[in-house]
Amino acid sequence: MAAPVDPSTPIPDAKLNRKVIAISIGAALGGFLFGFDSSVVNGAVDAIQDEFALSDALTGFAVASALLGCAIGAWFAGSLANKHGRIRVMVISSVLFFVSAFGSGFAFGVVDLILWRVLGGLAIGAASVIAPAYIAEVAPAKFRGRLGSLQQLAIVLGIFSALLSDQLFANTAGDASNDLWFGLEAWRWMFMAAAVPAVIYGLAALRLPESPRYLVGKHRNDEAAVVLREFTGEADVHLRIEQIQESLGTDDKRSLKDLRGKTFGLKSVVWTGVLLSVFQQFVGINVIFYYSTSLWSSVGIENPFLTSTITSITNIVVTIVAIMLVDKIGRRLLLLIGSTGMFLSLGLMAIAFSNATSEIVDGNDVATFAGNWDTVAIIGANAFVVFFGATWGPVVWVLLGEMFPNRIRATALAVAAAAQWLANFAITMTFPIFADIGLTFAYGFYAAMALLSLVFVYFRVPETRGMELEDMHDDIIVKRGKFVGAITVNE
Repeated sequence: MAAPVDPSTPIPDAKLNRKVIAISIGAALGGFLFGFDSSVVNGAVDAIQDEFALSDALTGFAVASALLGCAIGAWFAGSLANKHGRIRVMVISSVLFFVSAFGSGFAFGVVDLILWRVLGGLAIGAASVIAPAYIAEVAPAKFRGRLGSLQQLAIVLGIFSALLSDQLFANTAGDASNDLWFGLEAWRWMFMAAAVPAVIYGLAALRLPESPRYLVGKHRNDEAAVVLREFTGEADVHLRIEQIQESLGTDDKRSLKDLRGKTFGLKSVVWTGVLLSVFQQFVGINVIFYYSTSLWSSVGIENPFLTSTITSITNIVVTIVAIMLVDKIGRRLLLLIGSTGMFLSLGLMAIAFSNATSEIVDGNDVATFAGNWDTVAIIGANAFVVFFGATWGPVVWVLLGEMFPNRIRATALAVAAAAQWLANFAITMTFPIFADIGLTFAYGFYAAMALLSLVFVYFRVPETRGMELEDMHDDIIVKRGKFVGAITVNE
């Protein structure tokens, strides 16, 4: 057991900042796995379809199957984290993802490939819950937004890294279907490359301190005091522990029953988290990343891969901008700006494609635009990435990590994250259907979702900048972006 901490012992701010940044980066590596896995399959999909002679429908399911695993992994991560701790769930996730990487690389048929992809999805779903919860629970309130945004930065870096590694393997072999090393095709090496970040994540997790909120819940107050003092920088750790104990209540057991409320069976704050997650996906961001090469080809771009890479780099840059702003201007204002910008940019794309006709060129469906509407489509797509990457991308993860009360945080975040993965799956699977109807319809639908997200944020999402986790309420009433009143924990 750790020795009691003397709260009067000064710790330099610079040292504190380095420590909390380091452990937040370690936790956010789970987001890197998410980004890497969601993008790595794109370089392998054509080769997989040829290798196993798959129909388009089965190919699409093989690609999206990991998302179902993510939803399941997210759903159970909260209860596992409450029972066994945040760090153990991180380590389990890294092991599952490591096994999935090699299983996918050595798959001998589509059935086992799907099973391995689902296994990897379980790991990613769990990591997507634990990272924001853990970062929120160890970060000082004044730095929590910036540190929580590291999750999204890790995601976009993972997407970019997978994009580059896929291209490297494909170029080295001449094609993703060609043999590369040891008689294995390049697409298999694309999947096995994911084992590297899995190992790094697992090793990093083993060096992280446990969440102080979890430790207090397990009556390990001395250990919690060490983390609160050395990493979070609490001046009076004993007072903070008392506040955490009060917010957790007297019942050590945590379950989905804790989320029950009067608003359609759930607490109001849980519905807010769920809808934030759903809107983040229903604006269609993953259409840009999953189908970006096809999109750029359809508007006549000669080097769609290069354009996709530029889009990915843009996403990284604007995420850094979000990290700089989230603790200065707040979460709510960023979301409102993002919703407005996404609505306008997606609307531009819808209008642009309404001024295009479709024709088959070299076997590909290419859009021919009247006038300069192709330029408008490209501007709209990149503006959409900028507005999403600087606002809804990172800010939703920040809010999900901090907006729930201590006693339900892990469980509520698990439900919200599971909803996000299901929404991701729905958007991924329906885009080809929407595209068949027409890209004007597809981007018009996403624009409508962006407009609805604006209304939702204005009326339902409070500003949480600078609030302590112990001040978060079970149910929220929002007026002018602030919490108004609170409903007691025992509804």
